[in-house]
Amino acid sequence: MVAVEMKDISKSYDRQKSVIDQISLSIEEGEFFVLVGPSGSGKSTLLRMIAGLEEISGGVLKMNNQVVNHLPPKDRNLSMVFQNYALYPHLTVEQNILFGLRAKKVDKMEQQKRLQETAEMMGLSDLLKRKPKQLSGGQRQRVALARSVVSEAPICLMDEPLSNLDAKLRAHMRIEIRRLQKKLGLTMIYVTHDQVEAMTMGDRIMVLNDGKIQQVGEPITLYNQPANLFVASFIGSPKINLSEAKLIDHKLVLESGLQITMDKEDILSLLSYPNLTMGIRAEHILPGTTEQTSHTLEVVNVEQLGNETLLTFEVGKELWTAKWLGQWRIQAGDYVPVQLSSKNICFFDSESGALIRPAVAMKEQEVVGL
Repeated sequence: MVAVEMKDISKSYDRQKSVIDQISLSIEEGEFFVLVGPSGSGKSTLLRMIAGLEEISGGVLKMNNQVVNHLPPKDRNLSMVFQNYALYPHLTVEQNILFGLRAKKVDKMEQQKRLQETAEMMGLSDLLKRKPKQLSGGQRQRVALARSVVSEAPICLMDEPLSNLDAKLRAHMRIEIRRLQKKLGLTMIYVTHDQVEAMTMGDRIMVLNDGKIQQVGEPITLYNQPANLFVASFIGSPKINLSEAKLIDHKLVLESGLQITMDKEDILSLLSYPNLTMGIRAEHILPGTTEQTSHTLEVVNVEQLGNETLLTFEVGKELWTAKWLGQWRIQAGDYVPVQLSSKNICFFDSESGALIRPAVAMKEQEVVGL
């Protein structure tokens, strides 16, 4: 069943330029749907339109097959978690969690029942009498989540709820939110600018840029088969390595002069594009061996992460990153052998930015189930 449906949704403040430009989208019941994009892309505005906090300039918004364009937020049967927690400083944790239920005049016994269940689930049972100023950032975020959960609204909207937390706590809260969403069967619409959050949490992701949908799909599809250069460079960490290129005598010649041999069948689909942009993921720049080495590149930076090593190479005007498993005794200034295969390269039209062909290795890749 469709929980939220948008048909040609638009938002304009001055009737000149659209902040949101005719977005059509369906979000399924029980789905964890992530809106991701850079600052100013319109993702928070879209979320606020769903919540009823922003007026819709054009189009139709439905929830459970009911048009809700003109319904106030309180009548949309949803909850929202904000970036800054939005807790009342003069109220205790218990009062903050129950605030919405009291405003709706829910029976007091029902309030206490929901409070105890939610507080236990969120690990807040010992903190109910404290004020927000006595809590850490992670605890405040859990209170904001608890206030949302206790409402038992089927749709939960989240606007960058983890951006104020440190990296370790953010990783922990990602797991907690995902587990909570599954346990309660919530339809969750989650806004973030952090593509790692989007990749690790979402059932589906919508990449938004300049008020327009760039691509909607499962995280692994966006990673393996990005619709265009924007999605390719936005999704993935480290970001994809890109370079302008041309086909000359069955070889891919990069702007830097670096040449990569191409198979005949791989060339056919590219011949009608005079200007190409090639992209290769960090894990596909492989270490060279005595038997297999295609190029030797100079290392300009090394990041030792313990379980893996990130190497940065200068390729013409571009900096490329390779991600190699394990620990490598390599220093900046070293020349190292690498393997670059055309099978691992995806191709884009430089003029439009559209994907011409995904990396063959990615296309053929299958997820093996246990």
